[in-house]
Amino acid sequence: MTETSSRMLWVMRILSAIALLAAGGIHLYLALNGVGGILGVMFILNFVAGLVLAIGMLVLHGRLLQLTTVLSLLFLIATLLALVLALTVGLFGITQDWNFTLVPETVIVESIGILILAVTTVLVFRPAPIAQPARRRAA
Repeated sequence: MTETSSRMLWVMRILSAIALLAAGGIHLYLALNGVGGILGVMFILNFVAGLVLAIGMLVLHGRLLQLTTVLSLLFLIATLLALVLALTVGLFGITQDWNFTLVPETVIVESIGILILAVTTVLVFRPAPIAQPARRRAA
């Protein structure tokens, strides 16, 4: 891996961790500020999952990093899909509207996070370039 691609991967890993923390942080804020019951518990679990995945993005390497990027991408897709379902047809009896606290912001943060994590996943799974043997110069 070249220095430039290695640096780019680190930047994307950091941005991915920030996106996961932002999405989880929104859910923690909502759980601590009025969303109760089973939904509040699910929001706390969402925060914990986002935190664990963000830490994994920064400290893991190799196959574990590949697994973490895929899980993180699927996590944000599932979180956004759950919100979209709650906004449209309802999810487990829970319906939501666009005027609820942080709903538009959550859609934006999670959509951007999905894009960031998609790029990070591609970079993590990209094969390392094969080193070319040095050519001997004729004397």
